[in-house]
Amino acid sequence: MDLQGTRVMVIDDSNTIRRSAEIFLQQAGCDVILAEDGFDALAKIADHHPDVIFVDIMMPRLDGYQTCALIKKNSRYRETPVIMLSSKDGLFDRARGRLVGSDEYLTKPFSKDALLSAVNRHHGGAGTDS
Repeated sequence: MDLQGTRVMVIDDSNTIRRSAEIFLQQAGCDVILAEDGFDALAKIADHHPDVIFVDIMMPRLDGYQTCALIKKNSRYRETPVIMLSSKDGLFDRARGRLVGSDEYLTKPFSKDALLSAVNRHHGGAGTDS
């Protein structure tokens, strides 16, 4: 799985989750941008133009649903895949995630494989039609 140079943003208020995601992603060759909450993320998205965004649902100030909705409302980032992260694997959360435009839903704690497969599904093989 070649994810070399893929820019991945991870938005989570948990330092542990951010760190483990960063390690998994960097090992796969991704450029990782970390954000602690939605406001932090929105400021960084404009600077870094991530290829794939992971966003935690439960965050203070601006939750994952609001953050996803704001990203998808912006015409420049509408096509950017947003993957929701949640410690609950609820049907309601998944449905609500889809309503705000999220592209996938990953349950925490995630494995390295689950994280990288999600990036690969949404960005993998960009530019290579095999």
